[in-house]
Amino acid sequence: MGDESNTLRVLVATDCHLGYMEKDEIRRFDSFEAFEEICSLAEQNKVDFVLLGGDLFHENKPSRSTLVKTIEILRRYCLNDQPVKFQVVSDQTINFPNRFGQVNYEDPNFNVGLPVFTIHGNHDDPAGVDNLSAIDILSACNLVNYFGKMDLGGSGVGEIAVYPVLVKKGTTFVALYGLGNIRDERLNRMFQTPHAVQWMRPETQDGMSVSDWFNILVLHQNRIKTNPKSAINEHFLPRFLDFIVWGHEHECLIDPQEVPGMGFHITQPGSSVATSLIDGEAKPKHVLLLEIKGNQYRPTKIPLRSVRPFHYAEVVLKDEVDVDPNDQASVLEHLDKIVRNLIKKSSQPTASRPETKLPLIRIKVDYSGFSTINPQRFGQKYVGKVANPQDILIFSKSAKKRQTTGVGNIDDSEKLRPEELNQQTIEALVAENNLKMEILPVDDLDIALHDFVSKDDKMAFYACLQRNLEETRTKLNSEADKFKIEEEDIIVKVGECMQDTGGRSVTAQSNLNSFSDDEDTSEMLLGARTTNAGRKASGFTRPSKDATDVAKTGTSRRGRGRGTASMKQTTLNFSQSRSSAAIRSEEVQSSSDEENETNEANEVVESSEPEESPQQTGRKRAAPRGGRGRGRGATAKRGRKADISSIQSMLMSKDDDDDDEDDRPKKPPPRVTRNYGAVRRR
Repeated sequence: MGDESNTLRVLVATDCHLGYMEKDEIRRFDSFEAFEEICSLAEQNKVDFVLLGGDLFHENKPSRSTLVKTIEILRRYCLNDQPVKFQVVSDQTINFPNRFGQVNYEDPNFNVGLPVFTIHGNHDDPAGVDNLSAIDILSACNLVNYFGKMDLGGSGVGEIAVYPVLVKKGTTFVALYGLGNIRDERLNRMFQTPHAVQWMRPETQDGMSVSDWFNILVLHQNRIKTNPKSAINEHFLPRFLDFIVWGHEHECLIDPQEVPGMGFHITQPGSSVATSLIDGEAKPKHVLLLEIKGNQYRPTKIPLRSVRPFHYAEVVLKDEVDVDPNDQASVLEHLDKIVRNLIKKSSQPTASRPETKLPLIRIKVDYSGFSTINPQRFGQKYVGKVANPQDILIFSKSAKKRQTTGVGNIDDSEKLRPEELNQQTIEALVAENNLKMEILPVDDLDIALHDFVSKDDKMAFYACLQRNLEETRTKLNSEADKFKIEEEDIIVKVGECMQDTGGRSVTAQSNLNSFSDDEDTSEMLLGARTTNAGRKASGFTRPSKDATDVAKTGTSRRGRGRGTASMKQTTLNFSQSRSSAAIRSEEVQSSSDEENETNEANEVVESSEPEESPQQTGRKRAAPRGGRGRGRGATAKRGRKADISSIQSMLMSKDDDDDDEDDRPKKPPPRVTRNYGAVRRR
């Protein structure tokens, strides 16, 4: 593609696994050397940007040493004065959901000459309360552009919307879609749920149509279909895509392969460092140089020279002629011969690997009919000759055919691998035991357990609980708006309840104001004594100054353990109205019951708004109005003796009241609900 101004050059790599085996004296720098070579190849080939397909780090919480080495490499190759020849024309606040919300090379405080775009994988995916990953650290340092981070939208299957990063260079337009790792079982269900995964297409602008965009998808999911529910089928993906970069699989299948009936091509670059010593990782490691012009692309695979050589072999002992099942020495001699040949093969320098490194050797031995040997003891003789002397050999037995079922042969070693045992989920355990989760959803608890075990996330269960509590509160609040209860209705109901209990004794009525201080209590007792002996209404006490102020201003003082402020205010108003009605009823001399009821009802309403007087502003009690001060001269002094005498006189007059009750006309009690109606109108 000769026209460089219209050709977008991208270097594609996946699964760098920085920090893998960092505590091993021999292999601790393998991942960093491979990553530095990738950045060096990007600089040599003058690419526009580097595209990484997840698992940049091997650990979810990489060590400080790993972070420092990674930042040093990125700073060395990415920060320079080289001009960036493409533009990002999409909404960057949606593409890069961080505090800055823009592509890193547009920051005026940094000179970024080699932009790096990356998604997260299953090793470095976000976790914790803040949903952060190690890649967020690099993004905050403005060293990488982190995209493809999805918010699954709460419990259940969830919903996601995949927005593309729109890149423009000359007449070439590329829509770069990123989908960070999501648990395979969950993403599988999302793809099969209508409208759970929405793919946002570029808008038509400046005379361009949607078909003018070259659509690339970067994802990090399981591709091998050992279990259909724990892998992603290529047919789940939309047909408008043109090119797919598939991460997570470590086997290098760098040459793009077309998916029949879908119209797009898939490349699988594989890992840049061998983490699983299996047959798939023994293939040579490559990265892909992708050149895009218009709607056409040209792939070029580039081998990695810094990768440690790895050789893999399989041996079936019963098929070997020179091995005796009863002679263990012959078994050792045969295995030693294979290992020496592999070491000799790897020690020969080639054009692609000028420096020789200690090789990785793995031999899978089928020992059916033979006894095993100690792998550690066997590897001691190869210390200093191979990079993994402790696990050169791995033993397995050929599985017996199951005649009762149609299941194929399954190797025992494959069934007992720790990776397979970890795949048992809470969802499967609950289904097997016919249990029903009543508090937390099964999917959320399964994810929390996975984060706690695999990612060492101490806050996984706490975050799961808080998220579900917040969703529950939101739902309850939304439903509460439909059945909202007014405070006035509560006051009316309280008044009705208190009216039902209006026939209590004098002592019970006096106890309603028991939250007042000693001075106010003595005043109320003295006020009760001054009323006419023989009247039933004398049980209503006169409100104190504090009670009057509280009823007037609408606020209440905090009593001695007497509930909330609103309840105090209700009690004060109730006591004040009844006491005022009783005091004023003494001044009214009427012969008919109707006039008494009318006057008393009017005074109840008036009592809800007490009069202001200069005397009420101080601590002194208000002067008695005509006829009310009888008998107060002897008891005006404050003291405990006066309180006791007043109580005794009140109790002695109770018998006289009972004797004269039948001779006097009965007065109806004040209507309590009117008083609360007056409070409600205020």
